[in-house]
Amino acid sequence: MARKQFDLIVFDWDGTLMDSTSTIVKCIQAAARDLALPVPRDDMAAHVIGLGLHEAMQAVLPDIDPAYYPRMVERYRYHFLSRDHEISLFPGVHDMLEDLSQNGYFLAVATGKSRVGLNRAMNDVKVLSLFDATRCADETFSKPHPAMLQELTRELGQDMRRTVMIGDTTHDLLMASNAGAAGIAVEYGAHPVEQLHVCKPLFSAKTVAELHQWLSEHA
Repeated sequence: MARKQFDLIVFDWDGTLMDSTSTIVKCIQAAARDLALPVPRDDMAAHVIGLGLHEAMQAVLPDIDPAYYPRMVERYRYHFLSRDHEISLFPGVHDMLEDLSQNGYFLAVATGKSRVGLNRAMNDVKVLSLFDATRCADETFSKPHPAMLQELTRELGQDMRRTVMIGDTTHDLLMASNAGAAGIAVEYGAHPVEQLHVCKPLFSAKTVAELHQWLSEHA
């Protein structure tokens, strides 16, 4: 069957495929508490999800001594590693990825995670073989810079105009816009729906099932 609009489908990881938003928020707050720094509110901590780790710490605590940022990263990693075994894919994600892969789409991930963190997570939930390429924040520029999408399309020999980026944050949708790719929002992750809609996504999915159905019918 001929694909309608896209050949390459790029997913964000945390909050889009992986049900990790609340865990990440708690780990950012625990890191701040460890260092006796101001503890960010839930919405502030959620807003920086998707950025590279160093960029996220700078964004969530902009007014502290910069010497604290590496220590925030270290404490965050400590807390996240102690809890990441509790995190799972959103229901329906594995079936959706298998279906898209079997239908001949190139699948990729563009994430604020580190390479070590993404490989471990993908291995744990057994989806490594379903993806053709992945790009992490410690390998290139952090979102919303377009580099991740530019590098993925180049690596896979794809056309940006036939590439779609799917994510739960404005960082994902702005990266898509900056790269000249289409953007699809998911409404069950880190950023409020009204912020996502300001970015004018091609589609906005309330659930994984809704996203799967839209991709099956329109992608």
